[in-house]
Amino acid sequence: MSEHKVIVLGGGAAGFFAAINCALHHPKSKVTLLEKTNKLLAKVRVSGGGRCNVTHACFDNKLLVKNYPRGEKELHAVFSRFTTTDTINWFEQRGVNLKTEDDGRMFPTTDSSETIVNCLIREANQAGVEIKQGVEIEEIIKNEDDTFTLKANNGGSFECNQLIVATGGNAKAEAYEWLHKLGHSIIKPVPSLFTFNIPDNKITALMGISVPHARVRIAGSKVETEGALMITHWGMSGPAVLKASAWGARELSEMNYEYKAMINWLPKHTEEKLRIEFNSIREEFPAKTIVNLAPVELPKRLWEFLVEKANIASTTRWADLPKKNSNVLINLLLNDEYTVRGKTTFKEEFVTCGGINSKEIDFATMQSKLINGLYFAGEIINVDGVTGGFNFQNAWSTSWVAARLESKTKTSTT
Repeated sequence: MSEHKVIVLGGGAAGFFAAINCALHHPKSKVTLLEKTNKLLAKVRVSGGGRCNVTHACFDNKLLVKNYPRGEKELHAVFSRFTTTDTINWFEQRGVNLKTEDDGRMFPTTDSSETIVNCLIREANQAGVEIKQGVEIEEIIKNEDDTFTLKANNGGSFECNQLIVATGGNAKAEAYEWLHKLGHSIIKPVPSLFTFNIPDNKITALMGISVPHARVRIAGSKVETEGALMITHWGMSGPAVLKASAWGARELSEMNYEYKAMINWLPKHTEEKLRIEFNSIREEFPAKTIVNLAPVELPKRLWEFLVEKANIASTTRWADLPKKNSNVLINLLLNDEYTVRGKTTFKEEFVTCGGINSKEIDFATMQSKLINGLYFAGEIINVDGVTGGFNFQNAWSTSWVAARLESKTKTSTT
């Protein structure tokens, strides 16, 4: 090949960011992006409810890496090169301003994912990236002259000097077979970031109710998370639940998604503090019914539900609350138990735990330790974050580093 060619596989966030920055870093190279479907940036479009949670306002890399159940150690080197601040600046320099919400999530000020999609497509075009859709690569061949030949499912083939694989995660292990044939080992993919299905439980009648701060613990494991919790028509969702699913991804898979979820509705309270508050309200408002006067801040319908679950009649006054029922109610507030059977994942926003073994990647360059000139970026690697913009930050940072096409061994770059 007379012209230096780089191919990026994957038309998602990581693929586009890698292609754009590769073209900018290496203006004399021909950069081509190949996407197997006819949809570009599909996950970007639907993320964050269509608003695109670009990143998270965490500017301390030591804290940032703590949000990755898989990849904490490896991402130290990556984030030291392309930080959250760099992400914000990259988009702002291209006319996309971001805003920070109370929980730290960062969105475009337009509240529209199309703003991010349009920016990435525009930047790719301006940088001279050639984009080809409907091209699925089935085999990668490393040639003797250190180049690559990529064979597509339609019988076509592509040649390149260097290759960046950013095809995202996949629920099926066989989807990684073409990379396994190259010599890379694959960590079995399992779902991450899913909601809890709680069938045949009365709590689902409270769908739509949200608690701003709850603690979720998975019985029989060390998984324990905190955050907002939302009750849905199928069970429970919200950051606390999604974080638990991420940290417990492998354990919950091994349990076949059948386990006990312990919910602390008031993690800032202790049993002793609740007893004091119960006694205080009993003395101050003895004639008030328990169901109509809660001593704690909880959504009214949830409080009513828990009172009923404690077998306390709706007509029971605080003055008449039996000690036994009081103990049951306190226990429900701090240690409520639900049987989870199954999960719900949102197909377009699917996140996997698993992929290319991170031990086989040099995270200083994102180059394969096995094959010179082969780079990886984004969720194709066995790295994943909790909800809140962390998976996109992983995509931006690993892609930016991969796009430098650096190597600890001598390779043919421009």
